[in-house]
Amino acid sequence: MVPLLVSVIGGYLLGSVPVAVLVARVYGIDPRHAGDRNPGYWNVKELLGRRAAVPVFAGDTLKGSLAGLLGLLVSGAHTTGFAVVAGPSVLPAYAGVAAAMAGHAWPVFAGLRGGRSVLAFAGGVAVLCPPAFLAAVALLVVTALATRSFAVGARVGVFAVPLTQLPFTPLAQVAATGALMCLIGLRFAQAARR
Repeated sequence: MVPLLVSVIGGYLLGSVPVAVLVARVYGIDPRHAGDRNPGYWNVKELLGRRAAVPVFAGDTLKGSLAGLLGLLVSGAHTTGFAVVAGPSVLPAYAGVAAAMAGHAWPVFAGLRGGRSVLAFAGGVAVLCPPAFLAAVALLVVTALATRSFAVGARVGVFAVPLTQLPFTPLAQVAATGALMCLIGLRFAQAARR
């Protein structure tokens, strides 16, 4: 129970760090009040350019990775030969990533007004199932080059994660990844209603 609590609390606090708000503040902008009002990578990129948005991309991705690593480490770091989270580490690692995604979406340090958690999800998948992450990135690159659109490539990469995960994890973990993706869907639906 203690590893699970540490994962959830630590993951939520990591996710709550408002990277986009902090980076944009350096340029005198609050992304929650400009552009599409989403405090995340895409909005900062549109407002300030690709170079200014790089720290947001890295920071938001790192939130999910650190939360997954926290859950993995506090539960004994159980993995398979492919470095896929396994055994007693599955629940704390997934819970940590879910908490980081929730923290990113509803951050305690930014008035509960956060982003859509896509990059936190990607960073978490890099820890939960590294081979699935690498396969999804490969699909992202191939699709982006074929369509000349990073946005299309990113969507293909994210939606492909459960499929790329199938050869490496039990179905229960694939379903858990699907549940993480539902958090992204929930946040997108909430943003659309606004």
